[in-house]
Amino acid sequence: MSEIVPDRPIIVRYGEIGVKSPKVRRRFERRLISNIKVLIDCEIELTQGRIFLYPNDYEQALKSLEKIFGVVSFSPTLSTKTDHDSIKNTLTSYVKELVEQNLFLPDNTFAIRCRRVGEHEFTSQEMAAYCGAVVVEETNAPVNLSNPDFQIYVEVRDDKTYFFHKKIPGLGGLPIGTQGRVISLVSGGIDSPVATFQMMKRGCDVTILHFNNDPYTKCSGGCKIIKIVEKLKEYSSGSKLNFYTVKYGDFLGKCLEEAPSRMTCVLCKSGMYQIAEKLAREEKALAIVDGSSLGQVASQTLPNILATRHSTKLPVLSPLIGLDKVEIQKIAEKIGTFEISILPESDCSAAPKHPETNAVLENVLQVQEDIEMSQELENILSTLEEISLKNYLKEAD
Repeated sequence: MSEIVPDRPIIVRYGEIGVKSPKVRRRFERRLISNIKVLIDCEIELTQGRIFLYPNDYEQALKSLEKIFGVVSFSPTLSTKTDHDSIKNTLTSYVKELVEQNLFLPDNTFAIRCRRVGEHEFTSQEMAAYCGAVVVEETNAPVNLSNPDFQIYVEVRDDKTYFFHKKIPGLGGLPIGTQGRVISLVSGGIDSPVATFQMMKRGCDVTILHFNNDPYTKCSGGCKIIKIVEKLKEYSSGSKLNFYTVKYGDFLGKCLEEAPSRMTCVLCKSGMYQIAEKLAREEKALAIVDGSSLGQVASQTLPNILATRHSTKLPVLSPLIGLDKVEIQKIAEKIGTFEISILPESDCSAAPKHPETNAVLENVLQVQEDIEMSQELENILSTLEEISLKNYLKEAD
């Protein structure tokens, strides 16, 4: 096992946490640190708006930090005491490393970017000039402050100074577990996993609810939704990602037999929200999440959104509502769900050829009453099953 290297901490930066009130900021900082420690075996210091992470496994820590919400950026560093001799000696060693690794090339121009926290006998500009002279002495590289080929960052604290040359972007957002739990409706498509990711990014604990539409939808391979949940779980450090499925085919059959065919999609979506609301009571969730994008499909026109959500008291959050398919796809590719979502799957055979796109609320409510929808949904709710990914994968093996 690797050991902690005390002079090479990783600086972890957060963003909007810093603008919270002191009480809320402390709570969010504690939660972020807790979430980091779930994934990374490390020691952590928190001081003056920065998290200093001392990992046992450096490479694993860098990979893990890319998947923790609340982290805006992070940097591997080399640290030393805050005095001129120590800074000169350590910076010289650091520059030699960069040259040996072909990161800082002989013909590169460079700039020093200095930031100070605390009281010192020198200004940031004076320290930047001092460090620049050290680099020139070691490399003879020319300085270019406006458009350098290479930048070295110097962060000066009261008793420690840190050198680094890159800021690795994180996911940003808020730490998971700071905003309450939501029920997220997740299918095997592209949109709903992205919507779930976006709410995790806003600090929400997530319970995933998947509707098994068999026999009207057939999934190739059988475990497509499991793969999606597995991928989302990679971003859930510090939070329990609950996962439920419900057998929904009988309700779709009821709609096809007893309701106007044009209304099938409207009734289907309304039923999903109502079942999600019932699950929310058990999960102590405060909202429902879906992957709606305004006007993208029949159930996502404004009249249909009104009609499908009317019977639900909980707020329904649609983080993708203003995004188009290309924007959603880019996020899916970035987070790793896209390649799973495009695995072969049959279209829903219950969907009518000409679905309702301008539902009248009064008509929808009347049809719900005619088919005794409330009772049918209670029957469907009895098929609700919590899935343990660990057990499922063990059985699959």
